[in-house]
Amino acid sequence: MQFSHSDAMWQAFPELRAGALHAGGIHADADVEAAIADFNAIAAARLTKAQESEFPEIQAWRRGFSRMGLKPTQYRCASEALLRRFRQEHALPRLHPLIDLCNAVSLAFAIPIAVFDIEKIAGDLEVRRAKGDETYLTFGGEIEHPEANEVIFADAEGRAHARRWTNRQSGLSAVRETTRSVLIVAEALHASAGDDIARLVEAVADGLARHWPATPKTAILTPVSPRFEF
Repeated sequence: MQFSHSDAMWQAFPELRAGALHAGGIHADADVEAAIADFNAIAAARLTKAQESEFPEIQAWRRGFSRMGLKPTQYRCASEALLRRFRQEHALPRLHPLIDLCNAVSLAFAIPIAVFDIEKIAGDLEVRRAKGDETYLTFGGEIEHPEANEVIFADAEGRAHARRWTNRQSGLSAVRETTRSVLIVAEALHASAGDDIARLVEAVADGLARHWPATPKTAILTPVSPRFEF
């Protein structure tokens, strides 16, 4: 199985840096609260100095969304949406230990993280522009069709596992209690993205190894090394 970004995506966003992890042995019984508290403290400290919209990581994604023709205050990258909710409510809802941990890491790094149940993905997964005939399953169970040229995570059967790039994942491959094997993807566009993505991948890999019987395979994706085989 392979995860990648299309050549056109690298050409349009040469500043993109991405991290990918694959891990099995996932279950819903892990206790990640101590780790979440540590990452939340990092995010809270940053938010005392500035709102999330002022973070360079978020500003870079806003510029990226504008380049995709999206209003960045109407469609936010996932990390901005999480930070905004955390700033307002001082906590995030608990969904699944792995999702909760990755959300906390996303808060601390201000970088969007997507987590996919591999068993729900057909063939390879690619970040590319939509053709317009792909299908997307909402969390409410409705089928949508991404607009032509919209950036999506697409599998071999033309199913979109995320819409508007880092804006919203699909209900189809969302992590649930039955999930056992996952692909985790983090993407950034800001100036220090390469270093920050490397640190984020290390943090997530450490969290996986500490809380699950998992030995994650990891990769840093760049224009020179754009594919992750797992």
